[in-house]
Amino acid sequence: MDTDRPHRLIGQILKDKNLIDESQIRQALAMQREKGGAIGKIFVEMGWITEEEVLCALGEQFGMETINLDELEIQLEIIQKVAPTMAKIYRVIPVSFKNDILTIAMADPMNIQVLDDLRLMLHCEIQGAVSNEEQIQRAIEKYYPDSSEETIDSLITDLSENKEIAEVVEKEEGFDLDDLNKMAASPPVIKLLNLILMQAIKDKGSDIHFEPFERDFKIRYRVDGVLYEMMPPPPHLAMALISRIKVMSELDIAETRLPQDGRIELTIGGRSVDLRVSTLPTMFGESCVMRILDRTVVNLDLESIGLRERDLEMVRRFIVKPNGILLVTGPTGSGKTTTLYSALNAVNTIDMKIITTEDPVEYDIQGIMQCQVNEDVGLTYAAALRSILRQDPNKILVGEIRDKETAGIAVEAALTGHLVFSTLHTNDAAGSIARLIDMGIEPFLIAASLEGIVAQRLVRRICHNCKVEYSPQLEEVLELGLQPEDLGGKRFAYGKGCNNCNKTGYRGRTALFEIMTCTDEIRQLILEHGSTGQVRELAREQGMRTLRESGLLSIFDGITTIEEVVRETLF
Repeated sequence: MDTDRPHRLIGQILKDKNLIDESQIRQALAMQREKGGAIGKIFVEMGWITEEEVLCALGEQFGMETINLDELEIQLEIIQKVAPTMAKIYRVIPVSFKNDILTIAMADPMNIQVLDDLRLMLHCEIQGAVSNEEQIQRAIEKYYPDSSEETIDSLITDLSENKEIAEVVEKEEGFDLDDLNKMAASPPVIKLLNLILMQAIKDKGSDIHFEPFERDFKIRYRVDGVLYEMMPPPPHLAMALISRIKVMSELDIAETRLPQDGRIELTIGGRSVDLRVSTLPTMFGESCVMRILDRTVVNLDLESIGLRERDLEMVRRFIVKPNGILLVTGPTGSGKTTTLYSALNAVNTIDMKIITTEDPVEYDIQGIMQCQVNEDVGLTYAAALRSILRQDPNKILVGEIRDKETAGIAVEAALTGHLVFSTLHTNDAAGSIARLIDMGIEPFLIAASLEGIVAQRLVRRICHNCKVEYSPQLEEVLELGLQPEDLGGKRFAYGKGCNNCNKTGYRGRTALFEIMTCTDEIRQLILEHGSTGQVRELAREQGMRTLRESGLLSIFDGITTIEEVVRETLF
């Protein structure tokens, strides 16, 4: 396959074959902008062409053979050249082996990384062929029905005995770049990292932590906000795995004294996943954390993020205002970004110019101009925001207000006819005002520009599969700040633990919200330099529901447990 020559667009190839016309291409592109998805699939869904015609065009586009797996009977010795785990992770099927060249069918011909990885692991030349996702899934089910798959535990056991990697790590005089590259390209290391990623994505993990210590090496992944430990690999694998991650994210593999940040885009198990990589030098090697952004599990719909009907109505009122500032506050990992993206998505119409400045851009939204902060070249939030104001936007998202300069420009934007969305790190809604004043923003500017503040936390949902009701103990009731008579006969729930939730009793998360509207009375209190406590009390008198009160409603509805609400909220 010639990867250097520019690829012709699939629409142009199909048009040249007289299968579609220009108006159909324009119509399909409009649908793609609105709903996303592959344009070839849209042509098929519209009934204009067949799947076979799309496959032929894809093959022509990438200079690959087109294969219909449903019409092919593949020999067992060919199938056995690719292990079940590899076939399922990479979504490939081996179809022929001639002259030491293994031809594999793949649904995504743009994913060249698959071919490179398989070359390393199978020690032979790999040639790609085009098929489609449905045919590959059927072929996997047919040729690898109940195959015994390698597990992370079994692979770690095998790697414990890998003398080559151990010898490199134990060199007294240190190791050079060739040693690092050799470890990173080791087939067992590639396979182990792929399995770790597959497991974390399958369990809907949000982060994977690789942590080297003096005598051991831990791998943990976070699911629903809680860290779980995998079987620890032998310590000598730490450098090999982290070197592999650095190679994939195009970081400097030889630099181990400075923190580095990178990004990996890949397809695992047929899912498009974006990984944000951060390395940090520690006493016993580099610590590495991978943030998993799995676009297939994110639903940027304002109605699905956990807002109750009254809260949803308040947020809808905020986001259609012509100008002002809407802040979303909470600690790292509390879902602020998802809330803001959902709000932007709700107002993303053809008559609105929306621009964002983020660090990093987490999800691509069609129709929104997204700008990535790059402080290394001087593109800070403040610098980006100044330029954005010259781009004639209606609504602006500032990823985070970190300093006086950014806050000042955001206020200026709000006062000159723009609606500004942003995040702030504070414990509750009322505390945001004190934080802005502490940054150096005058109270009269805050009172004039601020429209609303949304504070939020994420709590784990009780697993539906093993949910049971119970009557709480007195200590649990008192821990919530309630008296037994306050319950009014309400029953509580918890999860017993089952295979569906990995024995945790929880499956998924939901958000608790505290929404403060800046009324005239609250604006006056800000001008009078009222304390955070005074602002909070006035907002509660005007109907604001606190995070703890939102948590109580979720407990009474059987959505979450007392432990979760107590852990995430204060009285």
